[in-house]
Amino acid sequence: MRTEFEDCLPAELRGPGTTIAPLPGGLSGARVHRVMTAGRGFVLKVTSAREPLESWRLRAGVLRAAAAAGVAPSVVHLDEARRAVLTERVVDRGFVAWLADPATRAAAVGALGSALRKVHALPIPVGSPSSDLRELLSATWAGLRDFPLPAWVGDAVSGALAVLPPTPDRALVLSHNDVNPSNLAYDGERVLFLDWDSAGANDPFHDLATLAVFLRLDDATSAQLIAAHDQAPVVERLPPRFVYLRGAIAALCGALFLQVARAGGHSGGTPEVALSLGEVQARMHAGVLSARTPDGQWAFGLALLEASTHLFA
Repeated sequence: MRTEFEDCLPAELRGPGTTIAPLPGGLSGARVHRVMTAGRGFVLKVTSAREPLESWRLRAGVLRAAAAAGVAPSVVHLDEARRAVLTERVVDRGFVAWLADPATRAAAVGALGSALRKVHALPIPVGSPSSDLRELLSATWAGLRDFPLPAWVGDAVSGALAVLPPTPDRALVLSHNDVNPSNLAYDGERVLFLDWDSAGANDPFHDLATLAVFLRLDDATSAQLIAAHDQAPVVERLPPRFVYLRGAIAALCGALFLQVARAGGHSGGTPEVALSLGEVQARMHAGVLSARTPDGQWAFGLALLEASTHLFA
């Protein structure tokens, strides 16, 4: 008996030799499945039929453009009626490990910067969403104020909102807007970006600063990443706009993770002293914490907010 997900596949991939298994989804609510047939792997992503068709078409168009530029998995099939996208499954050969190895770190940083340059060279589709980071942080914080939180969390958010953003000095680009490590893949030759649902017009420093936060890049490595992106010499002083966004993004992502943890049933409160971002990521790597559970989301949110207090300088 055919399932609704098999109906999302092209005819040549349907049949008894095809297996479809659910994968952990992101925060968007989309249903994501791994599809295997004849030794080939694919990823099927199905969003709600309630999503406006124009919005789905815009995101599908961005994904196709990114795939054509070699910075996203190849698009195999689109089904507008079911809001379904089938892409080639990319086997990640360990970008984070590639970056962490001193012998390959420079090559990893260079490849990452070059890949982001290709993303930012893509045309911005008409109707692409954009957002104000400070407004989003304020709104997210407003939804947490009645929740038990360590006292220092409010100070961290207030401190982030008190920093005035430097005037943007670069034109808007098509930004991925969610380049955390779970959306990075290295296939042995290329750096690819996954999950393009948040893509939209933004400052090019937004993606670069996000990577600096989640990959815990020091200032020197951040400067190398910017230079690889710009195809320019490495500068001694980081651009003020990058520095600002680095801190603000850490604060925003921290608040968002606390909000998600609350929605998932976390009771809030402790600890008064947060684990460092490195400690939380190490525990996640070891399987002690998971970003898919309220406890893991809470710890991750606190760690990001704690990190934000050090990243504006």
